[in-house]
Amino acid sequence: MLRFEDPWLLIFFIVLPLMLLYWWKSPGRSQIRFSSLGVLKKLKKSSSLLFRNSLIVIRCIAVSLFILALARPQSGIKSTEITTEGVDIMLCLDTSGSMQALDFKDNGKRATRLRVVKKVVSEFIRGRENDRIGMVVFGEEAFTQCPLTLDYGVLLSLLDSVEIGMAGDSTAIGSSIAICVKRLKDLKSKSKVIILLTDGRNNSGAISPLTAAGIAKTYGIKIYTIGVGTEGEAPFLVDSFFGKQYVYQKVDLDEGTLTGIAQATGGKYFRATNTRALKDIYNQIDKMEKTEVKIKEYMEYEELFIYFLIPGLCLLLLELALANTRLRKIP
Repeated sequence: MLRFEDPWLLIFFIVLPLMLLYWWKSPGRSQIRFSSLGVLKKLKKSSSLLFRNSLIVIRCIAVSLFILALARPQSGIKSTEITTEGVDIMLCLDTSGSMQALDFKDNGKRATRLRVVKKVVSEFIRGRENDRIGMVVFGEEAFTQCPLTLDYGVLLSLLDSVEIGMAGDSTAIGSSIAICVKRLKDLKSKSKVIILLTDGRNNSGAISPLTAAGIAKTYGIKIYTIGVGTEGEAPFLVDSFFGKQYVYQKVDLDEGTLTGIAQATGGKYFRATNTRALKDIYNQIDKMEKTEVKIKEYMEYEELFIYFLIPGLCLLLLELALANTRLRKIP
């Protein structure tokens, strides 16, 4: 990149039009007293007359170069150093049978809870930068679907492959937290976070949710819990003797336990009863768990005035030489 250390000196370019005006209005310009012009008119014109105005042009160019040199042109290289303190995030998703309830909407149409959750979570992932994100899915069992990674393409692909019932139809909330803690406990990072999403209550697994939350607290892991599902009963599409029909079942969401998990670890509990609310929740978490990015810029400059000063001096000497030799004027 090119810049001037003293750009205000460029104001001296106003001298150029003043020089031209003075040269044009100068009294006695190209005048000579002679007794008779008859003889002179018969003389053949010299080729040097074609260049009689070149001296002022050379002078203007020389002055322009001097002004540029005074302004100290510099070429520089800009380098940027970026340091980040990332957040390690484990996404913990419920894939139990109740996640096929059709109480959410996607583009105005009924959709299963899991389908909407996958869409919202994918948007959350795409909005993060410089953070390692992993994913645990749980039902009757809990397992790591994707270890912590910066390759969001792989993570999104594995998220897309998540299906209802892939870990069983029950809900092992405690086991899922324990798996997440195992992935995060030994890492050194600015913040370690679990985002747990479920629509039920713990009814499977060997460890209770609050016990797992206590272990998470010990390792400085914060847990945000999200309870999904409408208030009251939710519709399920089931096969019957008369074909597919909607059957309404009561939502069995253990909000007390989810609130306790969040409070025990310094997190927060959220309730999502529709698609819009779910998006807002992930947006809130995104803002609360921001990665700290520090940017330092370094500039190295090389002085270039010499490349303007030397040609200016050469042109000035050329003007003096021509003015006293080939382009000399009388008087």
